[in-house]
Amino acid sequence: MLVVPEALIAGLVSPEDAFAAVEGAFAAMARGEAYNFPVIREALGEGRQYGFKSGLDRASGQLGVKAGGYFPGNAARGMINHQSSVFLFDPETGRPEAMVGGNLLTALRTAAASALSVDLLADKGARVLGLVGAGHQAGFQLRAVARVRAFEKVIGWNLHPEMLPKLAAVAEDLGLPFEAVPLERMVEAQAIVTITSSPAASLMAAHVAPGTHLACMGTDTVGKQEVEPALLAQARVFTDEVAQSVTIGEAQHAVATGLIGAEAITPLGAVLVGAATGRGSAEEITLFDGTGVGLQDLAVATMAVRRARERGVGVEMAV
Repeated sequence: MLVVPEALIAGLVSPEDAFAAVEGAFAAMARGEAYNFPVIREALGEGRQYGFKSGLDRASGQLGVKAGGYFPGNAARGMINHQSSVFLFDPETGRPEAMVGGNLLTALRTAAASALSVDLLADKGARVLGLVGAGHQAGFQLRAVARVRAFEKVIGWNLHPEMLPKLAAVAEDLGLPFEAVPLERMVEAQAIVTITSSPAASLMAAHVAPGTHLACMGTDTVGKQEVEPALLAQARVFTDEVAQSVTIGEAQHAVATGLIGAEAITPLGAVLVGAATGRGSAEEITLFDGTGVGLQDLAVATMAVRRARERGVGVEMAV
């Protein structure tokens, strides 16, 4: 078994690599070649969450699980709040093949999924990007989404505005002007990414203009919520996996209140492979409910392992 520690990941998998891997995972799911197993999530108290996401891609021979979660006290310890590891197994024998640090990989694959949704669904003329949330993941989102659209400006909001300068620095690095705004001014954006860990909606339907694409990336647990359920009722909703969207994703609230049904949600992979249509008109609001699926984790971890073997790095262990 090859152990690829967290410290090696940045040198093995680039954001562009992650985009390609995630795109492949979406396509495999849409073709019926890969599927995710049910998610296990447990609340540990004091805001801590721990769980497992796993799946099987028969076409590429990927079988594995990501174990990890959210630990809000980590920032005070000098660590990021999201901690995870990915374990890969031989799908024929079940023998462990690799253990891979999952922190950066999770950030990269989450941003890649968001960027893919923008690439497939946002108006081609989108020039203003809105970001709701300014935590660790927000910078990854900004960099990834900026690769697929020629944005001219970034506007941002965060519950704790003192965190916004870090996001502004990322925008500056990308050559984009940044402005901190109240939520009401999100109507100026043609694409909005929400990336918070909120238990209550921040973005309301009144904050979103017709023709906007939203990538809602923060809700992955029962009880989390980033946007008003009425917004989903007004939008055409897409997701990484419908089963997760309606149970632990942003759609859970709209489904629970009867505003939409599971049948109204389109897998993004179906758009990617041409089995479903994307944006229907310039005025249509599109919303991607990014719950984060295990197959994305397996895809980026497999890439990291392949690169590590090619370069002779990592630690081989007998099992």
